[in-house]
Amino acid sequence: MSMFLGIDAAASGLTAERLRMDVISNNIANANTTRTREGGAYHRRYVVFEPRSGKGGSFADFLQGAFRKSVAGDGVRAVEIRADDTQGPLVYDPGNPDANAQGYVERPNVNIVAEMVDMITASRAYEANTTTINAAKSMTTKALEMGK
Repeated sequence: MSMFLGIDAAASGLTAERLRMDVISNNIANANTTRTREGGAYHRRYVVFEPRSGKGGSFADFLQGAFRKSVAGDGVRAVEIRADDTQGPLVYDPGNPDANAQGYVERPNVNIVAEMVDMITASRAYEANTTTINAAKSMTTKALEMGK
């Protein structure tokens, strides 16, 4: 197994978590947007990940395959960014230009607290991947020093 496979897998995690943080930031920025180009209130977005092996399947299938092969995974990739189509809360505001016939305005379905928790989780995952890359670099350096 090459020493660079671990770095490559962690780098894919860095890319994926950065995209996730960008999407979460966009959700927070649009937490009060009641009118979008598509019409209606903003709907929060989320990123869908899958293993880079390209086989798809469930996480349990991936783990079983990894245990049988005794080989590390080859990273993660973002497959798509999906919109959460659940309806946001309705607020009675008949004077609002975005109000429906009954006078209710649909607010975005963005929960700031949940988004901040997701942001912290993505940030910690980013840090963990950075630590992995630094550890792999350190091991590579030590291995090269042993050869002197």
